[in-house]
Amino acid sequence: TSSMNLREWFGQFIPASEGESYSRGFRGRMLFSGDEVLKKTSVLSGGERVRCLLARMMLSGANVLLLDEPTNHLDLESITSLNNGLIAYPEVILFASHDHECVATVANRIIEIGPKGVIDRMPNFDDYLADAAIAVHREQIYHQGKR
Repeated sequence: TSSMNLREWFGQFIPASEGESYSRGFRGRMLFSGDEVLKKTSVLSGGERVRCLLARMMLSGANVLLLDEPTNHLDLESITSLNNGLIAYPEVILFASHDHECVATVANRIIEIGPKGVIDRMPNFDDYLADAAIAVHREQIYHQGKR
């Protein structure tokens, strides 16, 4: 596969029924456009490789994505593209992230797991962080019995 260009590589995962227009649009959403699609996969940067693998996951037809720190090692433009792709993803995404913007824009349910319990809420992330009752609960699941 290292001898493939990006157009060929993406072509492996785009359903044949979708056609070149869909493929071109999807590559564009993943920030590969113009002559970049002729670039060989063997010369991609780390961030470009991550974008390709994320695209492959999104095109797989899976109904669940499980991601650990998905924005790590990506530049700002790639993070923006990933966020937009995850926001548009119609299925379930389970992810862990320290990226405030990613959590705030993608998550619609927060599950926080601590050594003494779990918090499972559905506010947006900023409301979750500002909620006094949740702050008390967070203290309990992390520090209960340690004083």
